[in-house]
Amino acid sequence: MKKPFPLILATALAGVTVGGFNTPLSAADQRPNVIILYADDMGVADVSYGNAEAPIQTPNIDRLASGGMTFRDGHSSSGICTPSRFALLTGQHHWRRFHGIVNAFGGPVFEAGEYTIATMFRSKGYNTACFGKWHLGWDFDAIRKPGVEKQDWVKAESYDWTKRFPGGPLERGFDHYFGDGTINFPPYCWIEDDRFLTIPTLPVIKSEPLAGGGTFRPGPMAEGWNPCDILPTITEKTVEWIAERKADEPFFAYLAFNSPHYPIVPNREFHGKSKAGYYGDFVIETDAMVGQVLTALDKHGLAENTMVIFTADNGAETHAFERLEEFGQWSSGDFRGLKRDIYEGGHRVPFIVRWPGQVEAGSLSDEVVSQVDFAATFAAMIDYPLGRGEAIDSYNLLPVLRGGEYPRPLRTATVQNTAPEAFALRQGDWVLIDAPSGAVKEPKAYLEHFGLDAYGKGHPGLLFNLEEDPRQSENLYEQHPEKVESMRKLLKRYLGGERCAPYQE
Repeated sequence: MKKPFPLILATALAGVTVGGFNTPLSAADQRPNVIILYADDMGVADVSYGNAEAPIQTPNIDRLASGGMTFRDGHSSSGICTPSRFALLTGQHHWRRFHGIVNAFGGPVFEAGEYTIATMFRSKGYNTACFGKWHLGWDFDAIRKPGVEKQDWVKAESYDWTKRFPGGPLERGFDHYFGDGTINFPPYCWIEDDRFLTIPTLPVIKSEPLAGGGTFRPGPMAEGWNPCDILPTITEKTVEWIAERKADEPFFAYLAFNSPHYPIVPNREFHGKSKAGYYGDFVIETDAMVGQVLTALDKHGLAENTMVIFTADNGAETHAFERLEEFGQWSSGDFRGLKRDIYEGGHRVPFIVRWPGQVEAGSLSDEVVSQVDFAATFAAMIDYPLGRGEAIDSYNLLPVLRGGEYPRPLRTATVQNTAPEAFALRQGDWVLIDAPSGAVKEPKAYLEHFGLDAYGKGHPGLLFNLEEDPRQSENLYEQHPEKVESMRKLLKRYLGGERCAPYQE
């Protein structure tokens, strides 16, 4: 299958190899450390991959790619934030439970005692920590004062901020948490473990657009709160936590960046560093934070036994349309769509795995993979027997990562979804969109730029061959009725409850 992305990586990284990547783990290597670096609203083409002409240069993410494997067909579960994070942590697609995001003052999306990759790692003796954006809900009822009406939830005085704040990462398998919850949702303060480190005593705020655009939802804020502090602070806390790890005690860290999600707030030292406006500058600052984590691993002698994953929760926000016109930079590269869409650009994201001694440096994979696959992969790495109801949509990626033999394609099919009424099924080179359109918004200038038709009402569905048409410009639905029917039947089986991944007894 022709893979148009990335264009430069194969050449830039050619000839780089590492010995032993195809061998089984030795007894001493049975418990590798794992770090997931999770970007927020980043397009698959926002990473430079060694292309010196790219308007946004990401040398640290490129270094990660040159030391590991880049998946050119890697996907998040959803085109929006909360669902993709749930799927990554549980190994099951979000649409089995919900579709939308957790809104301000929203409760947890998890069920009590539910499996997560963090609970799995902890059960095997790992130290586990989460940093940054959570956006999977908290138990606000536990801290809300009695008798507070819903219209008063945005008021600082409606909560007892001295109480324990339950329902978050510590109840999902993490030993430690430090972060701000969600950058543009209240409360605006620092949370450490299950306590408020800074108290949001200030009244409701009304935000004006900052640096590169974007605003904040009204709600309580701590005095001195500065959104520009979030990215460097959560990275600093991650680096400090890594420094405290011992070589003989394995760890799992999940660093969820708030960037380059809106509001776009790059620190001043990064202004003008890209050729794609403040958004590009924010991506470059994110890349610098990746570099700090990689440096910490090197400094403390942990890099050789640590798997590092870089990926994102979904594609870029719709301001990418404006960047295309102003800077000629398209975050989705060769693909159609953005955040919220079930076209490729909504969920095809940067997807890089570095694991020294196990994954060939500078390697590329054309396998269709999903973030739900991390669960089964990690389970195989640490010899955790997944139960029948755990990680039901997750495939073990170890054969792909190690360059071994395995049935191709690895996945039978992949389901993509954002809104409740629209699903896509990917099978081989083909993708069926079981809806009139795969987009939420497509401006006329964008359609004309790429020569696209605006599909919408009047279409029973869409069918594309991504090998021949990665931009999803030619609808083949009417030309291949048998393929449409067979793919729709499989999609209905999955939506009816069938697990996507085979269960291993």
